[in-house]
Amino acid sequence: MSDLKTALGEAVAAAFAAEGVPADLARVTPSDRPDLADFQSNGALAGAKRVGRNPREIAAAVAERLKGDPRLASVEIAGPGFINLKIADAALSDRANAVAADPRAGAETVVRPRRVIIDYGGPNVAKEMHVGHLRASIIGESLKRIYRFRGDEVIGDAHFGDWGFQMGLLIAAVCDTYPAIAELVEDLNAKGEVTEADRGRLAVLATLGLDDLGALYPPAAERAKSDVGFRNRARRLTAELQSKKAGYYALWERFRDVTREALIRDFHALGVDFDWWKGESDVEDLIGPMVAELDGKGLLVDDQGARIVRVDRDGETRPKKLADGTVIEAPWPDPLLVVSSEGSAMYGTTDLATILDRRQAFDFDLVIYCVDQRQADHFEIVFRAACLAGYAAEGQLIHVGFGTMNGTDGKPFKTRAGGVLKLNDLIEMTREKARERLREQSLGEDVPADEFEEIAGKVAVAALKFADLQNFRGTSYIFDLDRFSSFEGKTGPYLLYQAVRVKSLLRRAAAEAAEAGPVVVAEPAERDLVLALDAFDAALADAYDKKAPNILAEHTYRVAQAWSKVWAACPILQAADPATRASRLTLATATLRQLELALDLLGIATPDRM
Repeated sequence: MSDLKTALGEAVAAAFAAEGVPADLARVTPSDRPDLADFQSNGALAGAKRVGRNPREIAAAVAERLKGDPRLASVEIAGPGFINLKIADAALSDRANAVAADPRAGAETVVRPRRVIIDYGGPNVAKEMHVGHLRASIIGESLKRIYRFRGDEVIGDAHFGDWGFQMGLLIAAVCDTYPAIAELVEDLNAKGEVTEADRGRLAVLATLGLDDLGALYPPAAERAKSDVGFRNRARRLTAELQSKKAGYYALWERFRDVTREALIRDFHALGVDFDWWKGESDVEDLIGPMVAELDGKGLLVDDQGARIVRVDRDGETRPKKLADGTVIEAPWPDPLLVVSSEGSAMYGTTDLATILDRRQAFDFDLVIYCVDQRQADHFEIVFRAACLAGYAAEGQLIHVGFGTMNGTDGKPFKTRAGGVLKLNDLIEMTREKARERLREQSLGEDVPADEFEEIAGKVAVAALKFADLQNFRGTSYIFDLDRFSSFEGKTGPYLLYQAVRVKSLLRRAAAEAAEAGPVVVAEPAERDLVLALDAFDAALADAYDKKAPNILAEHTYRVAQAWSKVWAACPILQAADPATRASRLTLATATLRQLELALDLLGIATPDRM
């Protein structure tokens, strides 16, 4: 079921080809002047250069061929050769009825589905999630839903940071701070295993909470920067953990378990979920054989006691700024450090083993890493190593980076005291603002308290997610809670309000036994709404191809705006005649289905009422 733009594009391409002009120039786009036309094609200008004819002459010939198309109310030439196309009301009515009858609201699926893994979230074990995890969670969840809706087989993987150097730092800090835990750990290390008799003693580990771990890690990480002895000890502890030394492994299990509980809470509050809850530790058993395989392929190189994979290609360089401000051409990229001089696997090692694990478990066509843009260089190195090792082909591993969420001062969002804001605190802060906004608008006054809380939660998530997703992921943006929580303007709460408004209308229609019927487009506002609904598939395909949910977010807002204009200009239940009322009820139903679908693809749930 082609959308109008696609169908017109095919007709215009055929007309161009009939005039001897390459059909690939006949691109149809929404009009820059919607007051003059619905769509336009500027291909005659480029075609004129190709075939040596006057562009206006080409445009006139193409227009003449199109004038008999029943889908078009008019075809006009403007300027040096622009072709303006206005859709006939009957064609818009047909398209509206097709969208209304389609469970997918006019959206197509991909021709060739792929097996896709989306790596997002990326929280670290032993740390509560903070505001810096928000964008990965929101963007990754939306991409997962978009790819799945388009027909791909998709796996979402949280990919915990739970096995690297930070674990060694934390083990050292805990053992230095809690003598009873240190004694237990050393005893288990000496025994080499945890027996049934030890189970009762493990209760001392339960005294470690996530707040304790969160307080210990920052000073330990800071100390490691200047204290060489402490840093080397943490590296040794990391290696011993990775060899599953009994005491360290039991302590690590406590880190993992207490963190998982908080992660599930925060992800659930955001409407984010994963198919795989895997971490770096899940590939530990693959690392030894993988290192041997890399060595056997001649990819490993000894380097000052460490082992690396060189991934540069024949003298590659790029500009590098030195401390004194001088810019030089430096070798690029750095090698992948696979085994440290202390014998431990590194961050890049587990990332490479994870690619191997994903190849074996899912045989992917594509892996998308939704991770901070600042990690771009790291992923470039890991991806090159994976291709050299034969774990992936060129183009199968893609880093989808994003900018930062900043406060109104333009700096990364922090607490008033200047600290990093916990994600759970941000969620609760936004939920409280949602409650405030609902009360200001006198919304939710007639619902039970538990339902009001559910509505406030959905409004809060809509505010957070749409504030993020309306921006192209590669850019940073300023988070203004007052503005983004408003029920007016380009916000998530505004979109929810428009969807709930349709639901309320349809409930009243059902109570009055008003029936829906065929759509007959007549009013300008109805035309604009149908054109907006028609653009769903194109917006979805574009968001999919560019891995950019902001395109879908923009479409959703346009549909909501177009519906609001219909609401204001076109009486529905009070329509002049039953046929008009039936037509507009069908249009309302189609609008609601597409709004809810689009919002769900953005990870936003719609309440039934407010």
